[in-house]
Amino acid sequence: MTLWNRFEQYFKHNQLRLLESFLGKPGLNPQDFEPAKVKRILIVRQHDQLGDFLLSTPAFKAIRAKFPSAYIAVVARKYTVSLAEHHDCLNAVIPLYEHGCEWAIAYPFKFWRQVRSGFDLAIVLNTVSHSLTSDLIARFSQAQYILGSGHQLFTGTQRNFFYNLIAPLTNSRHHQSERNLDIVRYIGANTDDLREHITLLPSEKEWARTYLLSRGWIPQKLLIAIHPGAGKIVNRWPVKNFASVGDMLGRMFTAQLLVTWGPKEESLGHELIANLKHPSVQVANLSLRELAAVFSQTALLLCNDTGVMHLAASVGTPLVAIFGPTDPALWKPVGDQFVAVRAADLKCASVTPEQVLEAAAKLLRQRMQPEKKTQ
Repeated sequence: MTLWNRFEQYFKHNQLRLLESFLGKPGLNPQDFEPAKVKRILIVRQHDQLGDFLLSTPAFKAIRAKFPSAYIAVVARKYTVSLAEHHDCLNAVIPLYEHGCEWAIAYPFKFWRQVRSGFDLAIVLNTVSHSLTSDLIARFSQAQYILGSGHQLFTGTQRNFFYNLIAPLTNSRHHQSERNLDIVRYIGANTDDLREHITLLPSEKEWARTYLLSRGWIPQKLLIAIHPGAGKIVNRWPVKNFASVGDMLGRMFTAQLLVTWGPKEESLGHELIANLKHPSVQVANLSLRELAAVFSQTALLLCNDTGVMHLAASVGTPLVAIFGPTDPALWKPVGDQFVAVRAADLKCASVTPEQVLEAAAKLLRQRMQPEKKTQ
């Protein structure tokens, strides 16, 4: 935990009433909000993991639809900044470096200038946790309107006082993308498209093809990716099960297999390769955007419930994900091409290879079906 995190936690639990007295904003009703005044929008989504960030991208689409001509910037943590770059609903990305050792001398002043560059509306997207840092960024932007959720009050407070537009929690059992949208729906921004999305450049897709060819990919064959890792150990399906399903799919569809792994998961990747009988292409040490571009060239991903699942979904790659204690109704990427497999006892190890094989084969057959001609 960084020094700032310790400071944040102390204030969240002990001193918020002091801040409320001199930083609190008087509340507004939705009818007091004047969309015509909004020319510049700041979205704050910096305190969450990869999946949380990508599940907020439908809200970006809703905001852009509501304010088609507005300048929209997002504050994102260093880890997710690259995924917001080139996004077709955003004009700018403001990186937040959470560790002081990453700060150049000019960084705090540059960040301050970017946040205080005349935003009319600041939106804090907080669904799982409530970040004091995010609230302070929105408040110090000096935006006339600050929108956020009314749930997860800080200790000792009566309301989320940094906001003057407070969206009520409509349903705690909503999917996480819906939870983000519930916040912006309070001001009339909405979309029916709940798919996670990043914008890859044509050059990035071409790079991925060239890279995969250099690794031994045969373009005439389907490429099935397998990612055996997950940050949480409890979310990991046994590697031998991944190998078993990969081998069967390789034979059934005359496909090539692609093995990927994340930082500190090299041993998992090599264990999977050692257990595979079918030929495989291995990729590692790629950036998030590079990995997303590689996934855009694959026919299917087999994975656990982890951030990589959302990364693949954000470029439209069909996938089968093994879920354990996390409820897929709340966290699985939205769409029929993204399938969650879960055992009754909520343990990943209890999911059988046959269950995953059946789901994966169904998705691949659907992909291979010729499109019906319109009359």
